[in-house]
Amino acid sequence: MAKFKVIDLDGKQVSEIELSDEVFGAEPNPHLFYEVAKMQQINKRRGTVGVKNTSLVSGGGKKPWKQKGTGRARQGSIRASHWVGGGKAMAPKARDYFYRPPRKVRRGALRAALSQRARENALFILDGFKLDAPKTKQAFDVLTRRLKLENALVVDDKGNNHLHRSVRNLARFDVLPPEGINLESVLRHKQLVLTSAAAKAIQEALS
Repeated sequence: MAKFKVIDLDGKQVSEIELSDEVFGAEPNPHLFYEVAKMQQINKRRGTVGVKNTSLVSGGGKKPWKQKGTGRARQGSIRASHWVGGGKAMAPKARDYFYRPPRKVRRGALRAALSQRARENALFILDGFKLDAPKTKQAFDVLTRRLKLENALVVDDKGNNHLHRSVRNLARFDVLPPEGINLESVLRHKQLVLTSAAAKAIQEALS
């Protein structure tokens, strides 16, 4: 078990928390990063592109002109791909790009990403992150002036509506509940901010 400082919203240490080395002390694994990042990117593709091939174009059931005697090149159908309005040769079709690596791979990649932020001293654990009201300016002030963060992902319980509604409007910050934390969001931000409750929830889910 590794010990981490728990700080308040002014960046002062108030206590310590013990977190599992399995989750916050894992070895880096670029291959797991690649597999899970690929999954997240490719699953965003809608795959709705669709072009008609020769068999799907309407009309053209009759031979345009007879085979011989006209002086023109022989043709079998106006649906052929070299005709204007004809079908597309080897046309792309709508498809499902869904890809999902095993759960062990997905969890391993997230453990490695959390551990990487911990090794970089870019993991901050707060005793709590309560706001009086959903005010983006107040959240920005806490993150940038008091905690001195530049680009961070904040993770706290989804019941903390004031925090979620405040941080989600910021360009360089994002907020997620513990059950929504994912590899892409962790790697996209330079710093990771967890409340102590969120850290324990993530540890329980990934252990």
